[in-house]
Amino acid sequence: MAEAHQAVAFQFTITPEGIDLQLSHEALRQVYLSGLRSWKKRIVRLKNNVITGVYPASPSSWLFVVIAILATMYTRSDPSMGLIAKIQEHLPYLRAPYLLTVVSAVVFSTMLWLSLIFTMKLCLKQLLSYHGWMFEQRGNVSNTTKVWMMLVRIFSGRQPLLYSYQGSLPNLPVPAVKDTIRRYLESIRPLKSDSEFERVNTLAKEFEVSLGNRLQWYLKLKSMWASNYVSDWWEEYIYLRGRGPIMVNSNYYGMDFMYAIPTPIQAARAGNILHAVLMYRRKLNKEEIKPSRIPGTFIPLCSAQCERIFNTTRIPGEETDTVVHWKDSEYVAVYHRGRYFRLWLYQAGRMLSPREIEYQIQRILDDPSTPAPGEEKLGAFTAGDRLPWAQARKEFFGSGVNKRSLDCIEKAAFFVTLEHEELDKKGDDPDITLDRYAKSLLHGKCYDRWFDKSFSVVIYKNGKNGLNAEHSWADAPVVSRMWEYVLATDCFHLGYNEEGHCKGDVNPSLPRPQRLTWDIPSQCQERLAQSLSVAQVLADDVDFHVFAFRDFGKGSIKKVKMSPDGFIQLALQLAFYRDRGMFCLTYEASMTRLFREGRTETVRSCTSESCEFLRAFENGEDVEVCRRFCRSASEKHQQLYRLAMTGAGIDRHLFCLYIVSKYLGIESPFLKEVFSEPWRLSTSQTPVQHLEMFDFVNYPEYLICGGGFGPVADDGYGVSYSLIGEDIITFHVSSKHSCPQTDSHKFGKQIRKALGDLLQLMTNNQKEASRSEQNHSPKPQSKKEL
Repeated sequence: MAEAHQAVAFQFTITPEGIDLQLSHEALRQVYLSGLRSWKKRIVRLKNNVITGVYPASPSSWLFVVIAILATMYTRSDPSMGLIAKIQEHLPYLRAPYLLTVVSAVVFSTMLWLSLIFTMKLCLKQLLSYHGWMFEQRGNVSNTTKVWMMLVRIFSGRQPLLYSYQGSLPNLPVPAVKDTIRRYLESIRPLKSDSEFERVNTLAKEFEVSLGNRLQWYLKLKSMWASNYVSDWWEEYIYLRGRGPIMVNSNYYGMDFMYAIPTPIQAARAGNILHAVLMYRRKLNKEEIKPSRIPGTFIPLCSAQCERIFNTTRIPGEETDTVVHWKDSEYVAVYHRGRYFRLWLYQAGRMLSPREIEYQIQRILDDPSTPAPGEEKLGAFTAGDRLPWAQARKEFFGSGVNKRSLDCIEKAAFFVTLEHEELDKKGDDPDITLDRYAKSLLHGKCYDRWFDKSFSVVIYKNGKNGLNAEHSWADAPVVSRMWEYVLATDCFHLGYNEEGHCKGDVNPSLPRPQRLTWDIPSQCQERLAQSLSVAQVLADDVDFHVFAFRDFGKGSIKKVKMSPDGFIQLALQLAFYRDRGMFCLTYEASMTRLFREGRTETVRSCTSESCEFLRAFENGEDVEVCRRFCRSASEKHQQLYRLAMTGAGIDRHLFCLYIVSKYLGIESPFLKEVFSEPWRLSTSQTPVQHLEMFDFVNYPEYLICGGGFGPVADDGYGVSYSLIGEDIITFHVSSKHSCPQTDSHKFGKQIRKALGDLLQLMTNNQKEASRSEQNHSPKPQSKKEL
């Protein structure tokens, strides 16, 4: 441990003869190597900042410009058109006139080089502001887009670092108020009766001609000043100002392989997983991770969210929380059987090997100590309401041993939970096991996760693992990309020996993991019990169902010439319609990372076109009519998705207008109406971003399962899905037991049937008579009826 090394590095004794100073050379060596690693990171960070700052040029291009200018001057011509002579007039006098000329030429060359870089960045930014390519059909690309693609490839450079494109990404545009209101009214038309729609339409028109333009002026002003007019308010008001529990309501989870467990040894799996996470962090710090792009294109996505993956914690406050990020951390906080440990992952400036981490984890597993009073369930503070946690943190964790131990957890690189229970026991029903697995990752026992950490890795007794992530600092694709890298590195690169242990040798001289100490008074324990009670009620109410749909995947959907995402969204609409006998406001998460500091936007998947198709399909109309309606609904969904990605969505603009109205102290009946509507079906696709690292054909057992989240509405469903390869779709369905109208398992069956029915519709050449004989779902039933 670094503290231990430093404590014994300098020892002194005061004697009558003076001060007897004793130095530990080994401890000093450890301190020196640790400092050396820190300075190396600073140098790498400085180098990367320079490379990123001049991209798409390179630092070496400066030398080329200087040589070119000097060579041109050697031919007795002045490429600066008199500027070099002007520069000479402002430089200090030098005895050698030739040297003065060279210095002036270098200064001019540097200015020219910086001007060229600025021009290239500006050109790339203007090029990336063009989104017409997204609205063109494949195989029918315009000449304008072809020229644009060629220019983007030229100005994008060849070897970008992770943040190379940040300065070239355009700012998120502010849509016109009238366009947003028009799209909003269009989205709610199929969900409202004529009288209700007329009432909302009147409110919308009044808002457009009066208050809307005033609020819009403030947004335009902010968009000119800030990099993104949405993201900071979205993080603060949607996430950080919420006073309810973040467990279930905000945090989400990511799963391990669905069927395979590379090793049944808990410590070994932890060794490889933690080492793989550190490998990813090292690549992240060096910016060696390639920037995310739109699949199949050169179009970069914003990487700003990657900055806070590690060393980040959400700190509770009485009115609002804050997200705190530290530059570096050399350890992780570990929880096992009610005790907290600090596990150092570096020694002498080097990263511990997987085998060494396994050795240290096993030490924690074998530790016979018992939890201190109140320690075992301390994590429940992070699972309950935010205000009690903020007050308790201020009162009981503001000084002394509790503050030191809490700082250790909050400043850790990430959090690790070593479960003492198994998953996937032999003889268990696989479907039930997956459901139990999802609930465990989402909330655990409500006290064995630290829900405030940017992410927590969970390692089960039989080697199964997963993670739980806090949502305010980043969205799921950022964490998913890291997790895919970790799983692939664990199995296909690091591997295990024949006994199931990590490969490599053990250094038995490693210092033991440090047990954190606490002094938690009885008053604090009483508040802790209250937070745990709130969290337990919330966790017990979650109804989860996870399954892999293997009948077909995106490959079959593409064969019928439909968008896979549009197809699945229609299937979810059909499943909900059959389940509840009604249409509902549907949320699908899209992303706005084409813009600087972009996060998400909402796609309102329930449209007039989708409702028209569902009515025709369920009423048994002609097959060709249903197909035409189905394609029209899918195309409408794709159009909405493109609009959301290109900054022309509905909900983020209305959200920011609402925030401005609150700042001004103005009540808007229209905005109040907008934000009173519940999202009964909340959906999100988690894309597989490291597909090249997996081989689902030759290794089908290594099927990644994606992740999920809790229900958004008390009487609705949360659905996360992932398209795995060409033939598999995984679904994570959540709802609440307390609602008699929802049932996650029942809804899962409806999803399976809806997918099959839609594919059969689009591939079957038979007419209505044959399709009407299919088994349609019965009328909606409640849980009590079932």
